[in-house]
Amino acid sequence: MLTDDFAHAASALKKLGGQRVWSLMISLFGDLARREGDVIDGPVLSTIMAAMDVRPEAARVALHRLRKDNWIASEKQGRISLHSLTPDGRAQADDASARIYTPPDDLCQNWQMLLLKSADAGGLDLDGFTQVDARVFVGPTDIATPKDAYVTVGADAPAWLQAELEPQTLTESYTQLHTALVHAVQHLPAPDALTPLEIATLRCLIVHNWRRLALKHPALPKPLIRKDWVGFKAHVLVADLLARYPRPDPTQIATA
Repeated sequence: MLTDDFAHAASALKKLGGQRVWSLMISLFGDLARREGDVIDGPVLSTIMAAMDVRPEAARVALHRLRKDNWIASEKQGRISLHSLTPDGRAQADDASARIYTPPDDLCQNWQMLLLKSADAGGLDLDGFTQVDARVFVGPTDIATPKDAYVTVGADAPAWLQAELEPQTLTESYTQLHTALVHAVQHLPAPDALTPLEIATLRCLIVHNWRRLALKHPALPKPLIRKDWVGFKAHVLVADLLARYPRPDPTQIATA
């Protein structure tokens, strides 16, 4: 059972868009059961999904899809089904984990700027870089640069460049997420006042709503981020809440 205080605190996070059930389930497994050998049994999975207002039939359809797509494997133990990430699912979750869980203070502190030979970037590996204009890209210094690109290491970034790098198409979504997180911070009970079910539900809602925005654009090094950008302010709250409410043991989640 969810308490009224928790339900009120989490209500704004539940109302955010993009709550596809299969994606919500990926967020849950990626947060609660990402390590090899981790499992979530059927009753616990059903209880958590119900706590996020997911109908049982919708949860069954999502689970079927994720098994078909080789994200999740299921096996019977007596009358109980045990669900876990497949090796492929775990690898994809691991790939995204740094982007999702790295706190703002641990973001890359060094950045580089590339000037390409031409505006035709077809065939070049620019993964991890953010485009400034047709021939100019910026990104962390710890990723490889394309051959023949002119590369210079950045120092302090001007405010105009920081603002230009912000994903404008996501401003409204980041603003909505920040508002929902502020609501949660203002109304959440202390960690020791929440049940493992409530903490698992809270973490899934936070991770899911953060993940669906953060993975839509490359991670910027910290010197390229304005501290008052709403996406950065949301990141700060995400990191603080996940640290304040550590992930529970799935076996401790009551299903009654």
